[in-house]
Amino acid sequence: MDVYSITSSGVEQRPADELKLLLQQPDGLIWVDLPIGQADEAAVLSGLFGFHDLAVRDCIERNHISKIHFYDEHVFMVLHAPELGSGGHVHYVELDQFIGPNYLVTVHGPLNPIVNPEVAFADTRHVLQRIERDELRPRTPMELSYAISSALVRREIDLVAGLARESGRLEQQVTDDDRDDDPEALLEDLFEVGHQLLAIRTMATHTAETYRGMARRVRSVADQDKPLIGELADRFEMVRSMADGQKEFVHGVIEFFQTRASTHMTIAAEALATTAVQQNNDMRRITAWVAIIAVPTAVTGFFGQNVPYPGFGERAGFVASIVIMICAAAVLFAIFKTKKWL
Repeated sequence: MDVYSITSSGVEQRPADELKLLLQQPDGLIWVDLPIGQADEAAVLSGLFGFHDLAVRDCIERNHISKIHFYDEHVFMVLHAPELGSGGHVHYVELDQFIGPNYLVTVHGPLNPIVNPEVAFADTRHVLQRIERDELRPRTPMELSYAISSALVRREIDLVAGLARESGRLEQQVTDDDRDDDPEALLEDLFEVGHQLLAIRTMATHTAETYRGMARRVRSVADQDKPLIGELADRFEMVRSMADGQKEFVHGVIEFFQTRASTHMTIAAEALATTAVQQNNDMRRITAWVAIIAVPTAVTGFFGQNVPYPGFGERAGFVASIVIMICAAAVLFAIFKTKKWL
């Protein structure tokens, strides 16, 4: 647990055993930053601060949507930041906040074991460094919370911008006919980018609605700080709109890719069908001519038997065989011509 005292002269880290005394000083701003939520931290939250058991439980357990609870003297919020994983997966990095009259308690919620724990502290450490460099001097807990949430917003915008560059690269691959990319791998990459944008959009939507609900119902925040709540809601709404628009672009690229592939397959099928029809016609012609040619072979084979038959060894027999061949061939030719085989 890290305890910071923020005054007009700067920020100072204080020992944890001084926390109770510091909270009794109304003129100072106390920031308590707890590591990734664990059961042994519950004693600090419920014992020293007196937070509600449900809020303490939400700090220890993983939450998949944003939450906000209102109490007489403080507000409890559950927020999420996205972290891109492998295979298009997006991890939900949870950050819980208790915004009180003179303190801000940030609790880094449970994290997927495969995610680097340093990711959970990215926004809070960024704000702490700005305070230490005297670039930021929050006067109230809401201003400090605003700074942390603003860092989260910038991180989401950077992620959307990175995915926009990636979707643009994939769109060039789709429209470049000279490239020989694997269609299945290309489509898989497009689906991954679309899913990542959807996850960021979902987080931004939940957070924006959380801040809008806070703006409508909060009583424990000073009047001069309430515009900050509406501004955060608008900024997360902007992230939602950006992610939504980029997601539609990716879906358009996927539809173009699928439509073009379907068109190519249709053209190829038509060409194959035309070839099959032509081959069928050719086969019918070959069959017809084979049948016609088979007539002389049959007749000559019959008359070539070493068996006496009417006209055997006579001129009349030879003439008769010729007439039979011509007539049979003519009849077959007429039949095949009628059936349009020839």
